[in-house]
Amino acid sequence: MRIDKFLKVSRILKRRTVAQEAAKQGKVFINGKEVKPAHQVKVGDVVEIQYATDRLRFRILNVLEVVKKNDAPSLYEIITE
Repeated sequence: MRIDKFLKVSRILKRRTVAQEAAKQGKVFINGKEVKPAHQVKVGDVVEIQYATDRLRFRILNVLEVVKKNDAPSLYEIITE
């Protein structure tokens, strides 16, 4: 699955277009490398999203095409440092 679609399906970002823009602007990293919106994700990848003053790091636990809103958090685990 593409990273932009994963971010939308997991509800980390609300819309796929927002996820695409974040990746195009160099704000999305997978396993420490900057990625484009079409980058394929897999279970175990560590994703980091840079916000204006903060960042979010999480590990992908599952990749599903369709997920109910209440089940979306089961796709990832937040990594705290």
